[in-house]
Amino acid sequence: MNLSPDREREVSVLDVDVPLELEALRDVLHGRQAYRRTRYIVARRDDDVAVLEIEKRREEPLFSEITAVRMLAGPDDSVLVTDPTVDIAVPSQLAALAEASTARCVVVEGRYSYIGFVIDAAPTRIRIVDAVPPDPPKLVDQARRVLATADDLPSIALDVELLDLRTLASDVTASTVLFPCRASGLVASRDSAYLDQRPQRTDWVLVGCARSREIHRWFYGDEPPVIDSCPRHVVDGGVPTVVRCCLLETGIEHDGRVVVVPWGASLAEVRAGLAAAAGLAASP
Repeated sequence: MNLSPDREREVSVLDVDVPLELEALRDVLHGRQAYRRTRYIVARRDDDVAVLEIEKRREEPLFSEITAVRMLAGPDDSVLVTDPTVDIAVPSQLAALAEASTARCVVVEGRYSYIGFVIDAAPTRIRIVDAVPPDPPKLVDQARRVLATADDLPSIALDVELLDLRTLASDVTASTVLFPCRASGLVASRDSAYLDQRPQRTDWVLVGCARSREIHRWFYGDEPPVIDSCPRHVVDGGVPTVVRCCLLETGIEHDGRVVVVPWGASLAEVRAGLAAAAGLAASP
């Protein structure tokens, strides 16, 4: 179902002194006037909550009589969470809260003391494949920061897969491992060199990507043995996935169900990548 209000103003809160049961709440609400944008009512009694959907006689006037009441989640299905860090207008924040709960319905009193809810949360799952170091991995961190504020994206949950460059380097049998650069604290537990420092040529294996091979050819005129570290080349296209790639310098592009953003993607490009992957998840 993954039901949550489209807008905060669709939710009205009502404290009652009757049991949170449909008949009792219907007696309270039927004939009562409701605001024109109200669609859901969160009924509270002590620490218990229930969520109801209402119909009104007319939608155009500022207020109109309630003519029908439907129970969406009763007190046995619901839990009330108070967390002032949660913005109820951001679907992915609600989804994350719901994933941490065993309740079917999570009612949230969040930032600004606004109240929202999510029922039967089913966020869109998107895989992120990224390289470490750095820690946190850049694309994963950017995606989480985007989803923490994106009130215009559907609810999204990230499935993270990490490609550890140090682990790749442990498979090298040559005397030296050559990394593209020393940025992000990349240090192997063995003799290492860094391509951006143009070290003296020796017997090494490059742990890098296609752009690193291009740079090596430019500097040294040959191509060394390589262990490919590009996330784009290690993923299958079975599930909607976002990766980053050095060969893409701006914008985003699709490779089947894999969405590619630049290695140095902006937050706007990461957001566009997540939106594109969510679109792929919604398509057959």
